[in-house]
Amino acid sequence: MSGLRKWADRLIGLSATIGALGLLVEVAIILVDVIGRAIGKPLYGSQDLIMMTMVILVFGAMALCDRNGGHIAVDIFERYYPATLNRLIDVISALAGAVIFAGLAWAVAGVALLNLRFGISSKTNLLGLPIDWFRWALVALAVMTALGMFLRALELAFTGRDVRKEPA
Repeated sequence: MSGLRKWADRLIGLSATIGALGLLVEVAIILVDVIGRAIGKPLYGSQDLIMMTMVILVFGAMALCDRNGGHIAVDIFERYYPATLNRLIDVISALAGAVIFAGLAWAVAGVALLNLRFGISSKTNLLGLPIDWFRWALVALAVMTALGMFLRALELAFTGRDVRKEPA
């Protein structure tokens, strides 16, 4: 399972790198737009660009967020529960997260496939950028997150290893 974890961590690193690049693009767009607004020439289509790069930013970082235990956790009763129950809760929450991200990927892929089937080309409002590329990026990044969560659930269930408590 350690070989699988090694490959998963590499994919998570790739996903995070893509998300970081999305963040850099996002910051550059906002910077140019704010400066342009100050001099009376805002960046045309900045809303379209921000909307598209936000998909990359959020979903690119999601797998790393899960890997590092960055999701919100309510642990009010954790200290009162036995370790076995806490581990079971962690396994169930990781599986639930995997199902949610897989469902999200499935739904978005369904929309993208319908557009392909009927020859519909969804575009952004101002710049007319094709949205389907970003839909497929969301699908790929959500699948990576779902697989990472599923692997974490397997590791917790069968080995007791919690990668969230280890350095990435």
